Amino acid sequence: MASTLESPITRWLKQTHSFWFALYATLMAFCLYTCVYAFRKTFSVATFEGMSFGPLSYKSWLVIFQVIGYACSKFAGIKIISELKASSRAKGILMMVAVAGVSWLFFALTPAPYNIIFLFTNGFPLGFVWGMVFGYLEGRRFTEVLGAGLSVSFIFSAGFAKSVGGFIMRDWGVSEMWMPFATCCVFLGPLLVFLYFLDKLPPPTEEDEILRTKRLPMDATERKTFVRTFLPGIVLFTLSYMMLTTFRDLRDNFSAEVWKTLGYGNSPEIFTTTEIPVSIAVLMVMGATMLIKNNKLALMVNHLIIFFGMVLIGVSTFLYQQELVSPTGWMILIGLGLYLGYVPFNSIFFDRLLAAFKYVGTVGFVIYVADSFGYLGSLGVVLFKEFGFAKVSWLDFFISSGYFISVAGSALIGGSMFYFHWKHRQWQAGQIKTTPSTVLP
Repeated sequence: MASTLESPITRWLKQTHSFWFALYATLMAFCLYTCVYAFRKTFSVATFEGMSFGPLSYKSWLVIFQVIGYACSKFAGIKIISELKASSRAKGILMMVAVAGVSWLFFALTPAPYNIIFLFTNGFPLGFVWGMVFGYLEGRRFTEVLGAGLSVSFIFSAGFAKSVGGFIMRDWGVSEMWMPFATCCVFLGPLLVFLYFLDKLPPPTEEDEILRTKRLPMDATERKTFVRTFLPGIVLFTLSYMMLTTFRDLRDNFSAEVWKTLGYGNSPEIFTTTEIPVSIAVLMVMGATMLIKNNKLALMVNHLIIFFGMVLIGVSTFLYQQELVSPTGWMILIGLGLYLGYVPFNSIFFDRLLAAFKYVGTVGFVIYVADSFGYLGSLGVVLFKEFGFAKVSWLDFFISSGYFISVAGSALIGGSMFYFHWKHRQWQAGQIKTTPSTVLP
């Protein structure tokens, strides 16, 4: 009876070659999240020059309120996403995106500074979407490819959404206040189409569960057990992720100001031009890790990729200051280093972590633990800059932040690598005590 209720697309996906399944899932997830991103980050292409309220610029207020909303959703998502049933994903995504889009409408209709509150109502629902979308992809034998495809969507879409927003203002004459809502209207139709097709994915097969461990919602007891078992490692990789999230948000939210300082203030296409090579390179690196069948080895390789990304951020910044690379080349290299560190944390790293220790759970829980603290760090840095270094340009602050993250982040992720190597040896020796319902025998 169940098979007769399946759509033709779902039946085809169950029968087709794994290559076509992976291509279909990757493309749908990539395109869907690209559309979702337009509901979140398009506003950052606007500079709102000359607008300020109290001690902060108007744009800083917008960034702060959206980040607060996003951070709150990540803390709430620790419970909500980890317990979310597969049947609720599509409705959840649609509801969250609808609230975010309506928030931009009220933002445009409400005079400043009172419209700042709608950045919170925009960021809060969108913070749940990543976990819902990745839920379709986790726990499969080629999750690396699927996760990498989804993850590079926010590299490409960050630039693409800002380029579209820039063209809407420049070529359509739309104001900075109405531009975010106009962009949402452009992306709404494609978003509905890609959500429909992504929702046709069948659940993981028995072979997937054997290779990557069964994925089920985690209740409060199971979440506490996981944290208690791996607490030192969680602290190390969460601090690393906080730095990467903070740096990524600086690059995303204030790249318009950085590019203006570098002499590209009237070139909306620059946002997409610099992100395309980064997206391709990261996709190739992340996808290649699928070839590693041993989950523990793959976890260690993911640590090394993140470590290399951290180092590249500092090295590329040094080369730029020595005038050995152009501003465009620097932004590409720094983007490559940033996303080589950031992308694994949003998909593959945690998927391999659960698989290496044969944990029955969901990646969404671990992602949202790291994300919640990551966005707190992002908020803290914006406030630190505005109240402590208000006269420092965003370009100079961006450079200083790159050096700090490169050094401190490399040390933290190196510590995480050694911790999980040691912990896995304990697990193999049967020294880790966990409840039978949480871990497979």
